[in-house]
Amino acid sequence: MLIIGGNGCGKTTLAKELSVRLSLPLTHLDVLYWRDHWASVSPQEFDDLLKNELIKPQWIIDGNFRRTLPLRLAYCDTVIFMDFSRFRCVYGTIKRIIQNHGKSRPDMGGYCPEKWNREKLAFVKSVWNFNRNNRQYLYDTLNSTDNIHVIVIKNRRQIRRFLQNLQA
Repeated sequence: MLIIGGNGCGKTTLAKELSVRLSLPLTHLDVLYWRDHWASVSPQEFDDLLKNELIKPQWIIDGNFRRTLPLRLAYCDTVIFMDFSRFRCVYGTIKRIIQNHGKSRPDMGGYCPEKWNREKLAFVKSVWNFNRNNRQYLYDTLNSTDNIHVIVIKNRRQIRRFLQNLQA
């Protein structure tokens, strides 16, 4: 199962909840990608690490990394696309930065403390532009992929309903 969507929409929170409820192993793409102090691995190393996760019999993977979406889709049967508003995503991103300021989140690879700086402001701007730059590509890619169950969730209420239906 893939969980995709804009930064700050709650992909990681939903992935953790589903991992527990479904007893499936969880992989965060950020864990594969980031090393200490926001240094990234090479594209080849990232692809190799990702392929090691994809060949496992069952999993949940959360994260965006547009470049590897076709590869991830080739190995999955279900995609949850969290298509939230830009306001919700920016709010979630800023809230996460504030709550984790000076700390590294457990869903990150290496030690990557949250802080406000020029790069983080550019990141927030990219969150604001995520839907404009990616939404159509994501819908087109998901609609052109056969044999994959796609679930689109647009807000927190729909997440709650989805999780309630999962219990039933």
